[in-house]
Amino acid sequence: MPRLFSVRVLVFSLVVLLAFILVSPTLHSYLQQRQDLEDLRREVAAAQARNDDLRADLLRWDDSAYVIAQARERLSFVMPGEMAFRVKDPETVPDTPATTSGPAATVQGEDVTRPWYATVWDSVQIAGKTPAGTAPDAATTPPATSPETPDPGPSGG
Repeated sequence: MPRLFSVRVLVFSLVVLLAFILVSPTLHSYLQQRQDLEDLRREVAAAQARNDDLRADLLRWDDSAYVIAQARERLSFVMPGEMAFRVKDPETVPDTPATTSGPAATVQGEDVTRPWYATVWDSVQIAGKTPAGTAPDAATTPPATSPETPDPGPSGG
């Protein structure tokens, strides 16, 4: 009797092993596809949330108060009769003004409450009035001297 028992166990073990070998790749593919499906569902949910946010943002632009607030914030617009103030951070403003040796890069008498595009347009107009081949005046530019060069003094050498 012990011999029959061992043959039955051996045959049963072979059948179970064969079933495992046949089912294993299919089971692995099934589990991988389920994981991919869950990942895709999460991506779709995230895309739908992003789409809802963008639709809400688009609907905000239908409100005139929101448009006015964005124009004030992004473009520094002011309503007629209002006075605009620009506050500079004291940590970013240097203590001593920078000196330039060339012509002024800004429009003379520039008003800080003017919008940026008006300043750009004025600079384009000033640049258009400057003749193309002219060099800056010698009177307006300081002579180029190097502070490291020693002065020869009265002895001449």
